Amino acid sequence: MPSPAPPAVSAVPRRWRLACAVAAAVVVAVLAYVGLTLPASDSGVVFYTTADRWAVVGLGVVLGAGLLALGRPRVDADADGIRVRNVLGERTLPWTAVRAVRFDERFRWATLRLTNDDEFAVLAIQAADGERAAVAVEGLRALHAAALAAQPAPPPLLHDPWE
Repeated sequence: MPSPAPPAVSAVPRRWRLACAVAAAVVVAVLAYVGLTLPASDSGVVFYTTADRWAVVGLGVVLGAGLLALGRPRVDADADGIRVRNVLGERTLPWTAVRAVRFDERFRWATLRLTNDDEFAVLAIQAADGERAAVAVEGLRALHAAALAAQPAPPPLLHDPWE
């Protein structure tokens, strides 16, 4: 009887998301305050209209949304493959395209070493998350090992070139 597949893995960068949310809230609050307290009268050099004040508030909202978008990385993996969503773009890979799941000390996030010798960053698993990141990497490695073990053995060579 085959062994059960390891459980699916989902991970997000918790500390990074929190930092992005706090920064977004601060930017929106500061620019909303500045926009709403701009003087409406003529100061001699500059004349601020209501549209100018609301434009500053709108700029704060846009910048806050941009900061929140930096916190969108996520990784989801199961027995079929892995789906990585980074800040820009998303990529779905079967386990057969992955050679190794790496989480080296010199990097701040995990990487996938692909069979074509490319490396693909997994920004959702960051060293700052500590034990959560280690558990997520071990789960990805278990899923990868199970997928490779389920692959059929390659056909035998017709002759051994080393004989």
